[in-house]
Amino acid sequence: MEYQDAGLVIWDVDGTLIPADLRWLRRSIARTYKIDEAVVTFPDKKVHGYTDESIVIDTAIASGIAHTEAEAGVPRFHQVLAEVMEAGRNELARVQPPYPGVADSVGELHRRGFVQTVLTGNLRLAAEIKIQSLDLAGELDLEIGGYGSDERDRFRLPGVVARRYQSKYGAAVLPHRTVVVGDAPNDIACARSAGFRAVVVAHRASREELSGYGPDAVLDSLEPDLVVSTIASLVQKV
Repeated sequence: MEYQDAGLVIWDVDGTLIPADLRWLRRSIARTYKIDEAVVTFPDKKVHGYTDESIVIDTAIASGIAHTEAEAGVPRFHQVLAEVMEAGRNELARVQPPYPGVADSVGELHRRGFVQTVLTGNLRLAAEIKIQSLDLAGELDLEIGGYGSDERDRFRLPGVVARRYQSKYGAAVLPHRTVVVGDAPNDIACARSAGFRAVVVAHRASREELSGYGPDAVLDSLEPDLVVSTIASLVQKV
C-alpha cells in the first residue's frame, strides 16, 4: 500500500463494522472448558469493548470455572476459536452482515488517502475472518492492526498499532491525525488514552449515552458522506 498522509482511521469491528454476536465466544468457551453452551454465563459488564481473552476469563469464572482453570484454558481457547470461526464462515456472513454504509465509507476514505486499520478485542484470526466477510478489497491494512491476541488489556492496543504503523510506513503516528471509530464507551476511553480522536456510531447505545463519554462526534449511522466529512474535519483541527 502506498503511504499517503491524509490521516489514520482505526476501526472497531463488532458493533461498528458488523453487528456484535456472542455465539462464537459462547461456542468456543463451552468447548474450551467442556461445559454446555447453556451454562456459559457472560458477565453483565466487561463484554463489549474488551478483549476476547479478558472476556473468556471473566465468563469462565461466572460460569463456575475456577480462576486457575479459567486462566489455564486460554491457550486452548485460541485453538478452539480458530476452529469455530473457520467452520462458521458461511454462518458469519449470514448473521453478521456489514452495517449499511461500511463499504462506501471505507472505500471513500481509502480514495482520499487515509490509511485504515482495526483495533479490536478479537483475536487476530477471528478479526481477519470477519473482515474477509466484508469484501473490502484490501482497503483495511490488517498488518498494522491491534488485536486481542496482542494484548489482553485493550488500552495497550493503540501502542501496538503505532509501532506497526511506524515500522511499515516509516513515520510516527500523529495522535491529532488519528481517528478511532467505535460504538462503545470503552472505544472512546481507549482512543483518549492514546490522545486519538474518537468517533462513535449509535448502533447499540443511544446518542445520549455515548455523548456522555465525551467523544469528538456521535453518528447515528455510517452514512458515507457524514463519516468522511466528520473524520476529515477532525484530522484538520490543530
